[in-house]
Amino acid sequence: MHRRHTLLIFSQTFVPDPAAVGQHVADLAVAMARRGHRVIVYASARGYEDPSQTYPRRENLHGVEVRRLPMASFGKSSIPLRVAGTFAFMFQCLLAGLFTPGVDGIFFSTSPPLIGVVAAIVRLVRGTPIAYWAMDLNPDQLLALDKLQPHQWTARFLESVNRWILRESSLVIALDRFMADRLHTRSQLGSRLVILPPWPHEEHIHLPDADAPNSFRARHGLDGKFVVMYSGNHSPSNPLTTLLEAAVRMRGDPEVRFLFVGGGSGKREVESFIREHQLDNVVSLPYQPMSELGQSLSAADVHVVALGNRMVGIVHPCKIYGAMTVGRPILYLGPQPSHISDILDAHPIGRNVVHGDVDGAVAAIQSFRSAGRDALRTMGAAARTAVAHEFNQRTLRDRLCRQLEISLRLTDD
Repeated sequence: MHRRHTLLIFSQTFVPDPAAVGQHVADLAVAMARRGHRVIVYASARGYEDPSQTYPRRENLHGVEVRRLPMASFGKSSIPLRVAGTFAFMFQCLLAGLFTPGVDGIFFSTSPPLIGVVAAIVRLVRGTPIAYWAMDLNPDQLLALDKLQPHQWTARFLESVNRWILRESSLVIALDRFMADRLHTRSQLGSRLVILPPWPHEEHIHLPDADAPNSFRARHGLDGKFVVMYSGNHSPSNPLTTLLEAAVRMRGDPEVRFLFVGGGSGKREVESFIREHQLDNVVSLPYQPMSELGQSLSAADVHVVALGNRMVGIVHPCKIYGAMTVGRPILYLGPQPSHISDILDAHPIGRNVVHGDVDGAVAAIQSFRSAGRDALRTMGAAARTAVAHEFNQRTLRDRLCRQLEISLRLTDD
């Protein structure tokens, strides 16, 4: 008779919180529970973006035991509050990791960025194998944004901590080849490192009938408009200035609307730009519920994906996969090569414009618009085909589950 293995997951954000990391971790947790494992998730009882939002302290989510911790998130309004919430969450996870009986493996990602320290300590004390899903890299991101300098003790400390976490991990998952290259420079990972892109949330993207009215478009006055949408995290790592300047240039065109949907540290700057320039052709909306994801994503005619010039291999905007799932062309603002330009080079689904080229962005949008509905549908069909063959949720999720079982020895085979 096979023994049921226990997997602990540490993730400060978790569904129904809209943060992308928590949503992907939830997909994995549910899949592991369906494969017969006991899965226990430790998350924050408060929202990551909005700490006034509270969630049940304990619940069972499709077989996953979710335990949400108090005082584990105080929001992102200030650095001291963010640090306090992070350390409170990490301390409670450390206690759980050290004293939960019968733990066979620990899985963690980058929410919060240093949660791997907790997993590595448990690994040293209990010998429990650990697995690290690198959704983004720090201090790389802070260095690229000039928020840290390489010579500062904080940067050197974070670098040494990350090297230690990598050495202790039985499995490290990178999202693309550029991220894998960065990780390989930190540690001799060998076969412990695998490259697996994040999947689109196909189970939550219920596409509306192509001939039926889109309720999201109707609700926001978008019927008859050509909609250019950025949906996801607004962050300095994903600069949106070029797109906003393009909206200024196109403000006299009554048929074009720009939508900025989501949240993040850059949301305030986007809304300030809209007010400063009195842009009536731009709409800013918060994150949409998962139940509305299909309607909101498919409301766009073109989706924008942005990546900072110094962010290749550091962050991995996964919004491109959702846009491809609903069959929409991609306007990519960012450098080449990157994981996004790799996709655009392999599939005829979009165009690339470098940051600062406002003329190029306007020309690209006009090109999409003048191409006609049939051409856009052809690009969208190519995007859906790419998802079906390379990026579909079931295949990528099952591959990750199997890799976890092998690397963390969660199997009796």
